[in-house]
Amino acid sequence: MAAAPPPAPPPITAIDLLQFSEIVDNARTDGERGQNTGVVATANDGRPDVALKGSLMVLDADHLAWWERSRAETEAAVRANPHAAVMVRNIVRDRRTLRFYVEARIVDDPALRARIWERVVQVEKDTDPEKNGVAVLVRVDRVRAGKFDIQRR
Repeated sequence: MAAAPPPAPPPITAIDLLQFSEIVDNARTDGERGQNTGVVATANDGRPDVALKGSLMVLDADHLAWWERSRAETEAAVRANPHAAVMVRNIVRDRRTLRFYVEARIVDDPALRARIWERVVQVEKDTDPEKNGVAVLVRVDRVRAGKFDIQRR
C-alpha cells in the first residue's frame, strides 16, 4: 500500500498579526519560567546575535514591538542592520513555533515609545523602572508556522 501524500501546506495570507496576539503577548508570563519565550536574531557587521525578549508584543496588524532594556548588542545591530528574525514559542497557547521575518527600528517618536512601554508586561517593566531602555518597532514581512509560510507581505 502506498503511503499517503504529505498534507498540503496551508494557504498563504496577507500579514495580519492580530491573530497571534495572545501567543506572543503572553509568551513571557505563560507556563513555567523559560518554557515559553520570544527570541530575536540580529546581525551586525556579519556577526549574528540572539537574545531573549520577554517584552515582545503584537502592536498592531503589521507590527511587533519590544522594549530593549539592555541597550547592548541587539540595539547596536538594529541600528546597523534592520533585518532580523523573531521566533516565539508559547506551548501553553499554540504548539507551533512562530517565526517572523522583519525590519526593526529604534523608536524616536515619544508618543509611540510611551505606547509600547504601556504594553510591556509588568515583570519586564520591573527590570527597567527608570525606563532607560528604548522601544523597538518591528514591521513583519513574512510569518512561518513550523515549516510553512502562512503569511507574507
